[in-house]
Amino acid sequence: MNTELEPRSTTEPTGWRAFRAHLAGRPTLNLTYRIGVAVAGIAVLTLGIIAIPYPGPGWAIVFAGLGILATEFAWARRSLDWLRGKYRQGMAWYSSRGTAMRVFAAAATFALVVATLWILGTFGLVGGWIGVEWQRLDSPLSW
Repeated sequence: MNTELEPRSTTEPTGWRAFRAHLAGRPTLNLTYRIGVAVAGIAVLTLGIIAIPYPGPGWAIVFAGLGILATEFAWARRSLDWLRGKYRQGMAWYSSRGTAMRVFAAAATFALVVATLWILGTFGLVGGWIGVEWQRLDSPLSW
């Protein structure tokens, strides 16, 4: 019997679905996989939430984290759909406010980044590298 010429069954999963079906048939492997997806998704989601106020892809990282979680968890799929809608509404509101809002948002973002770098001691560290030892560059958290 030549199996190469026979058509593949349409009900048989292929690729990723076949892999998941194989894991689903093994409870321990399935649980391990789901825990791994949860840990990875929560790590990416947390990183994204931390990155939201800073310039860069904060929201994209949040969506990626929820996307990872949504591969295994229905609540994450619902959350991702809800958050996408809210994000689109927020961006539409922001875009409709004009230039003044964009300038204010840029200034607030810049102030947040500078404050964070100062609190984390970045200015004092870099100042020390170039020989500038101003006390006001040091973090207020330094002992």
